[in-house]
Order: sequence, then C-alpha cells, then structure tokens
Amino acid sequence: MVRALFPGTFDPIHYGHIDIATRATRLFDEVVMAVYDKPLKSLMFTPEERMALVDEAFKDNPKIKVTGYSGLTVEFARRIEAQVIVRGLRVFSDFEFEFRMALANHRLAPDIEIVALITAEEHTFLSSSTVKEIAMLNGDVSSMVPPHVEQAFKAKVAEHDDQHSFPNSLRD
Repeated sequence: MVRALFPGTFDPIHYGHIDIATRATRLFDEVVMAVYDKPLKSLMFTPEERMALVDEAFKDNPKIKVTGYSGLTVEFARRIEAQVIVRGLRVFSDFEFEFRMALANHRLAPDIEIVALITAEEHTFLSSSTVKEIAMLNGDVSSMVPPHVEQAFKAKVAEHDDQHSFPNSLRD
C-alpha cells in the first residue's frame, strides 16, 4: 500500500486543494490530509476548525484520511509511514517555492518522494489568502469553496464587528 501525505494549513480548504487531493487518490492507495497546526502566518480558523472543514470536504471519500500535525513535515510523514508527499502547483511562483521545499525535504528524508500535481486550470487563481480576503469583504466565494466552508466563513465574519478586527496579515 502506498500512503501519500498532503500537508498544508488549509485555511481554508478550497476547490484547488480538493482537486489535488482527489486526483492524488487515483495515484495512491491512501491520501492523508495533514492540517498543520502552527504555521508562521496568521490564520482565520483554528486547527480544530480547519480539520473539521477538511474532514467534511472528504467525508464520502474512503481513500482520504484527515489528521492534524506539528513539527517537520518529513518527520510526520515517517511517523505515519507515508512514502510520498503530495504538493499542488498553480503558478510559476509556486514552482520555485515548492522546488526549494522539495530539495530541503529530500535532504532531510531521501527515502520520501515528493510529487507535485498541477492544479486544474479553473483553480489556478485560487489561494486561501485570496478566498479569505473575498470572504472578509462579504464577497461571493461559492465558486471557490464547498458550501460548508462558505457557511463557516459567514459565521467567522459574523463573530467580528468589522473587517478591521482580523489580523492585517490576512490581507497580504
């Protein structure tokens, strides 16, 4: 059995992530969606909320498992016995970042392969940052995220008096 790890913050999960994960299930026996708990960036959703959103997105796909993690991705991959790390590519700038990360991960764990899948054309503009900004400004994100994520955005935005109560780095 080949287990693949698809790590990310998924803040929030969007159709680009879903596309990559679903396509990865055609290549690997199991895909573990690993929600990173403490990235070096501001988040809109808590780790528990992000895991619940990812879990809901794949509730009908038995080949996808959802878990949280912290620490080095390659160490987590070894802990769950994943042979592959899956990453998604949208644009050229993603390639440069992912290329450097893949080289570093390969240096740390040469036994774990890195596979990059190019997102479907209709998702190339999607990023969690873009989706968050649109949602924070009460824009329509229904074509970018599943309905349960759209509802989570509405609830999160309603928790705050106005868009200025979110960390500024969410708008970067």
